[in-house]
Amino acid sequence: MRIFSSPGGRPTSAEQVRTILASAQSMSLLTGGDRTEISRTGADGTASPLHLHPAPDGHTGTERELSTTTLEFTDIAPLPARSRVRARLTLTGRPLPPNGPGTETGRCLEFGRAVLTTPTGRTSVPLDELLAAAPDPLATREAGLLTHLADGHEHLVPLLLRLVEPRLRRHVRRALPLALDRYGLTLRLEYPLGHHDVRLPFHRRLHHADQFGPQLQALLATARRASHRSRLFHGS
Repeated sequence: MRIFSSPGGRPTSAEQVRTILASAQSMSLLTGGDRTEISRTGADGTASPLHLHPAPDGHTGTERELSTTTLEFTDIAPLPARSRVRARLTLTGRPLPPNGPGTETGRCLEFGRAVLTTPTGRTSVPLDELLAAAPDPLATREAGLLTHLADGHEHLVPLLLRLVEPRLRRHVRRALPLALDRYGLTLRLEYPLGHHDVRLPFHRRLHHADQFGPQLQALLATARRASHRSRLFHGS
């Protein structure tokens, strides 16, 4: 029986940045002191891509500073939990025209800096790590899956709560699925005076979205065994 209280596996900062860029439906553009809200939703309903490029040789720091643009992204939990902002991403760089295959759609940016801010702190993520990382396979489906789990199968959330340490379950007013990624599911536990997040790691890391169903069923099977053993213990 597995009872979870530790974080388990979790995405790297670079993976988080790539996931936000793949899924964020809007962004704020800051240029010359002005802020413009921009929708990134394409005709197919997905976010238009953002292509990051290294700074070419021969550009001075002054040239880049004069033409720098700042893009801000906010990662918000799909469900109405407390403190719904899960992360903020700030990208700075110089806008570029499309300059290669596959860049005709979306925007190109000469990379300057990427700063990811989460409840655990701020991290500057270098370009080489971003180019080596991939967005989460559930990035564009997370909101729909979490909403379906909470609204269409609300009886499963209390069952998953059986996987949380008993001390953390005391005085819980509400439990909501907060986040979903290739490594596991995060539950937000809300108390009268605060909240606490618990990750339920999958048995295996996901490599594509179709693996989510079997991994969720594996978690539920573990939760049912935990519930059954608890009844046997209290009934003996």
